[in-house]
Order: sequence, then structure tokens, then C-alpha cells
Amino acid sequence: MESILEVTGLTMDFGGLRALDHLDLDVKKGEIAALIGPNGAGKTTFFNCITGIYNPTGGDIIIRPPKGQGRKERINGIKPNHVTERGMARTFQNIRLFQNMSVLENVMIGRHCRTRTGVAGAMLRFRSTIEEEQAMVDYSYAIIEKIGLARFVNDLAKNLPYGAQRRLEIARAMATDPFLLLLDEPAAGMNPQETRELDGLINKIRDEENIAILLIEHDMKLVMSLSDRIFVMDYGRKIAQGGPDEIKRDPTVIKAYLGEDPDA
Repeated sequence: MESILEVTGLTMDFGGLRALDHLDLDVKKGEIAALIGPNGAGKTTFFNCITGIYNPTGGDIIIRPPKGQGRKERINGIKPNHVTERGMARTFQNIRLFQNMSVLENVMIGRHCRTRTGVAGAMLRFRSTIEEEQAMVDYSYAIIEKIGLARFVNDLAKNLPYGAQRRLEIARAMATDPFLLLLDEPAAGMNPQETRELDGLINKIRDEENIAILLIEHDMKLVMSLSDRIFVMDYGRKIAQGGPDEIKRDPTVIKAYLGEDPDA
């Protein structure tokens, strides 16, 4: 199956510290992939590089959007909003919602990157502007329903239960119409019931919305349940990749997590 994201030799230096060391990784159309590793392995740094927050020291980040969703392009160093416009959207490890705005308004903000209305249209209220705004509301509400937040649609983000806030971040990212969704520890802080619901939601997004997913996650039960492929990092390097069964048995992975040689 074709790759929609291909990262080769990705390197990121912070002064004398090498956070990413010639990392190779790809995500294929229609798959759920996971990026795992001990704390400090470089996982979030990787996300920050491919989404334009950091400009990597070396390597290539190539996107190949599915047919009709863009063109093949090297995106090293482009701004985060331009990465989003090209079809990669992300959530963050720490929730970043507009807390004093409603659920609907939060999702509509995500949708703004797909609108055409300029300053003049917003001020003069052209008919096309009004129609586009209504389309944005309708599109955003449809996503909110799919994510299971319709009962909260007019509630302020800060008043949502924790698990619902996590879902809202995913909804806002989906509103950008991505071909690849990047989830940074989506299950962090969730209780077991919320985690089970998240498992179902991620599968639903992939299966019904045809969006590939790359997630960073420490909940190994969730990772093993969801993932088609798993990439394992340690000290900025990829030390293993494969299906869940392969990764469970890989002695290099066991050593990285347990700090010991399983054959010793």
C-alpha cells in the first residue's frame, strides 16, 4: 500500500543534544500506526518536526496525499498552519482548547483553514460569506455528532468532562479535513471506560472517514489493540518496527522498556 507520509534520515539537534538521530518512518494510506518508546525517546519532538513547530537539522519529510487531496511535496520547515492546510492535523499531549468558547465554536475554528472568506467579505457580509459560514456550522456540527459530543454542542469547552475534552480536540483536528491525523497521547489521563471508547472512536475515524492515523501512546493495551504497525523509539532512534505480535516479542524493545536483557 502506498505511503502518504515518508520520513527519511530525520535529525534534530538542540545545541549539543541530538533529539532525533536519522529516523526513518512512513505511514500508509488507511492504516493506524503507533509510535512508542520510553519517556524522552523523542516522540513528541518527531511530531513537532513533521508539523512545522521545529525545523529539523537534517533529513526529509515527504507527504503524498491520496488522489485529489494534494500533491507530493517536501514539507521540511514550513509553518504549522501550512502543514494543516496540506492535510496533516494533530492533537497535543496537553489539551489545547479554547476553554471559554463552545464546543461548536472550537470545531469551527478548526474548519477555518478550509474557508475562502477574506476580511472584506466578513465585514460587508456578502451572500457568499453568509452561505460559507452556514456550511461551516453544518460541517462542524456533523463532526461533533460523529465524535459523540452532540449533547455538549453549546457547552463551554472548560465545562466538559475530561474525556469529552480529549474528543473535542480530535473533532477540531478532523474539521481541517486531514488525510493523516496525528494524536499525541490521546488516552493520557483517561479512565478505563474512556480508553475503551477512544479505541472505538479511532477505529471509526479510520474506517468511516478514511483518515490514516499515527499516534503516540503509553497505554500498551490500547496500542496493541489498535495498531496495524508499531514503531519503537529510544534515544532519538528507531530501534524496531512491525506488527503488534512482533513488537511484543522483540528483545530490543523489551530491553528498552525494562532496562534489562531478557536473555540474561
